[in-house]
Formats: sequence, structure tokens, C-alpha cells
Amino acid sequence: MNLNKVFIIGRLTADPQLKTTAGGQSVTSFSVATNRVWNNKAGEKQEETEFHNVVCWGRQAEVASQFSKGRLV
Repeated sequence: MNLNKVFIIGRLTADPQLKTTAGGQSVTSFSVATNRVWNNKAGEKQEETEFHNVVCWGRQAEVASQFSKGRLV
């Protein structure tokens, strides 16, 4: 079995949205913004922001829904 693991550390772009499926399972979706800063070949400072859409299920969804916009996650 192959496993890929990713750590996304950034700030919430909005409050997470907690919903419940018809089967009663909790699901939360939210977006995280991450920044990357580097110097190009000319020595000029460059900055890039990326947005990541995340979905959590079950107990993890319930915990994630307690965070608010702007929080580091």
C-alpha cells in the first residue's frame, strides 16, 4: 500500500462549514491560504499565495468547525 502525507499549514479564509449527511455523519469543508516567499535570480523578493480546499469527516469535522476565519491551522 502506498501512502502520501501532506501537511498544509496556513490561515483559514472563512469560517468552516459543518454539515451532516443523511446517514448522520459530520462533514466540514474549509479553505486554507498558504504563502511562499523567495528571491528570484535578480534578487527581487517574490511572494505567492495558494488556496487549498479541505474536507474533514467524523470527529475531526466537529473539531475543525470550532475554528474561525483567520486562525492558523
